[in-house]
Amino acid sequence: MTQNNEIGWNFDNSYARLSESFYESVEPTPVSSPELVILNNSLTKSLGLDIKHLQSEEGIEVLAGNQIPEGSLPIAQAYAGHQFGNFTMLGDGRAVLLGEQITPSDERFDIQLKGSGRTPLSRGGDGRATLGPMLREYIISEAMHGLGIPTNRSLSVVTTGEAVIRETKLPGAILTRVAASHLRIGTFEYVANWGSTEELRMLADYAIERHFPDIEDNEDRYLSLFEAVIKRQAALIAKWQLVGFIHGVMNTDNMTISGETIDYGPCAFMDEYDPATVFSSIDVQGRYAYQNQPPIGQWNLARFAEALLPLFHESQDHAVELAQEAHAKFEELYHSHWLAGMRKKLGIQNEEEQDEALIEDLLSIMKKHRVDFTNTFRALTLGKPEDTVMNGTTEFTHWYDQWQTRLARQEESKTSSYQLMKSSNPAVIPRNHRVEEALEAAVNKGDYSVMEQLMDVLSNPYAYSPEQEEYTKLPEPSSGPYRTFCGT
Repeated sequence: MTQNNEIGWNFDNSYARLSESFYESVEPTPVSSPELVILNNSLTKSLGLDIKHLQSEEGIEVLAGNQIPEGSLPIAQAYAGHQFGNFTMLGDGRAVLLGEQITPSDERFDIQLKGSGRTPLSRGGDGRATLGPMLREYIISEAMHGLGIPTNRSLSVVTTGEAVIRETKLPGAILTRVAASHLRIGTFEYVANWGSTEELRMLADYAIERHFPDIEDNEDRYLSLFEAVIKRQAALIAKWQLVGFIHGVMNTDNMTISGETIDYGPCAFMDEYDPATVFSSIDVQGRYAYQNQPPIGQWNLARFAEALLPLFHESQDHAVELAQEAHAKFEELYHSHWLAGMRKKLGIQNEEEQDEALIEDLLSIMKKHRVDFTNTFRALTLGKPEDTVMNGTTEFTHWYDQWQTRLARQEESKTSSYQLMKSSNPAVIPRNHRVEEALEAAVNKGDYSVMEQLMDVLSNPYAYSPEQEEYTKLPEPSSGPYRTFCGT
């Protein structure tokens, strides 16, 4: 353990003070020759860490898991989960939670090393990660942050100097992940199945204290917890839909209590608008397709309710009634977030009953003509309908006239509406071909400049700057659909 704290680590370990059955104590497995390949400077500063010292040999040793910083009590968290609908015991098999960094503004963030070696929960895996998927998570999570979508974030990626065996030998890497917490629906499922009611209450009290302190004094605080998580997940999934983000693996162990997006495995952003879009190579049934994300979110929340039932009421029948009543609100909450977001994407600043039909008509035309999701809204934002392949068709011309008439009925000016659209429609997203281009250069050539340029463009996706023009271009036609893979 290092005593030198010039880096700025300020750890607490509140989760480790809960029941020991919630985790396993474990230290990261040291690596031979770590090298820092990317560091998130703005995140470093906001965490209260010193960039220069974090880039030093000592700082890199911590990010590689070779040294444990002062105040850290490393653990692997236990959790369960419904994976593609099937319940199983899981846990941190290749991740170690160093502890919770308390920032200068008194915020609390989990600091987790991903790919740092085997844990007692590894289930036969090697506990390691490869460079490509760790860089991919770094890119996508930071792009999501730029889009204003709640997400875990990425502090750094360190190469280990060691090969990891998958189908071939690949360079090993460790990602440092920063999250409001790593409490998952699956964490509660684990305790509900293998713990006591008192341990379940302990976990729920901890979640309330950490994420929802405003409900601590509520008479039905555990039902209030369920309702609060429903609200956050409804808002989160609506934000995904509004930018064409497809998570790809919405298992209950990948759904957070905090309402942050987590676990960027086979995720991607949709180019051509098609609600049935699936990218994940393992999602052969399309369970986690774009159009299924809201109902899957609701399904996952039902599993959360089942775990919490003993805390809702001593009568199980009444507990079920309370859960069902709260759970039924998800659909309306999600829909209201989505509809409000779509209105903003079209510059609509008040509400009319016909708005949803106007929105659905546009989406129907977009699907029919196989147009790009992001660039369609970008073209409308720029007042350039001629930039879409729908332009000139009778149906789009009719729709466009209806839309312009709708905007004219508002008290707000057209200029105000277009400003609203500009803040609601990203000019750029992490296009799949651009992400692959950055990964190929970094992993195969050791060239991180392509990734750095991409990250710079994605840091402010609503800028509509000249530098972003190149990144709005679509990929060349390919022989097959784009496929993503699990990062393990």
